[in-house]
Amino acid sequence: MLNVRMDDELKQEATAVLNSLGLSASDAVRILFTRIVRQRAFPMELQAPVRAPTQAAPEDGAQALMAQLDELAKQSIMARAANLRPPTSSP
Repeated sequence: MLNVRMDDELKQEATAVLNSLGLSASDAVRILFTRIVRQRAFPMELQAPVRAPTQAAPEDGAQALMAQLDELAKQSIMARAANLRPPTSSP
């Protein structure tokens, strides 16, 4: 069993997109973990946030990473959903 803490709004939006793809949240997590194991890497590029030299470092590096992962996941899910929509027909 895996418990994940996340913002309710993010969960609702992601679940709606996944449902439109015929997937559950559990399916998405299994797919993610399967890709991690097969590729021996995280399936998306991760980068540290760019900040000005005078800007203080985040108090919690894990929190900054999670925010970046959330954004990457949203972008990936939305891009995939956009690619799966049937083309609109022209008159």
